[in-house]
Amino acid sequence: MGRQNTGRSRKKKKKGDFLLTLALIVAIAVFCFAAYNLFHIYSEYKKGTDEYNEIEQMAVTEREPELVDMEQADAGPVPPINVDFDTLRGINSDVIGWIYVEALDNINYPVVQAEDNETYLHMTYEKNYNFAGTIFVDYENSSDFSDCNTLIYGHNMKNGSMFASLKKFTQDEELYKKSKYFWILTPEMNYRYEIVSAYVTGVNSDTYTLFKGPGDEFQQYLNNIKGYSEIQTEAGEMTIKDKIVTLSTCTGNDATRFVVQGKQVNAVPVK
Repeated sequence: MGRQNTGRSRKKKKKGDFLLTLALIVAIAVFCFAAYNLFHIYSEYKKGTDEYNEIEQMAVTEREPELVDMEQADAGPVPPINVDFDTLRGINSDVIGWIYVEALDNINYPVVQAEDNETYLHMTYEKNYNFAGTIFVDYENSSDFSDCNTLIYGHNMKNGSMFASLKKFTQDEELYKKSKYFWILTPEMNYRYEIVSAYVTGVNSDTYTLFKGPGDEFQQYLNNIKGYSEIQTEAGEMTIKDKIVTLSTCTGNDATRFVVQGKQVNAVPVK
């Protein structure tokens, strides 16, 4: 009996050692797989960020504050940056503008438009596959930002790039106080927009309505978006003569989006 029990104990021990070894191997495999995924994600983020940093360095120059003040005194508001669209077109002919948000240090990107809303979801400005994609205008909008409501989409990247920092407007009221303006620069015109609303909305909400032209429906839309805002803005009365730009990004919830909307307050021809 004693020898039989000893034999059984050894078998149980071997079986226990095997299961322990197997569990350890599985744990190591899971760790390695997770580490690989994290490295891959980090690499994708870095590639996207590096690309857009290089594009900015090639095509964008900051204006000296003193010169900005002088030009504003002569011709009204001027953007704090200059954009070389010839250089941008040499890289990608789909470019239609450049977006710059004054209160946020990291929204400073080219804007493109394709024949659909899928092309640039995961394709960078240099047409490389990347999670970051490119900031793009809805394919149904006019390319000159002349529509009643122009929709511009950008990803909410975890490293804070693309449109991720838009949500900061509802997290820190000091940002709006710092500056309530953003710019869209084009080869022909410099457009300045005053932020009128910032909020979370449904993916199929009326926020994404495109209009054939100004009218009663658009006036009701203007009243609605002002009421949707989660921040207090200084936006005065809006009329059907106003032109709205809607900056849209994801929230992490497939059913909702975060938007910042601005009305055009200045349109200055590029000299």
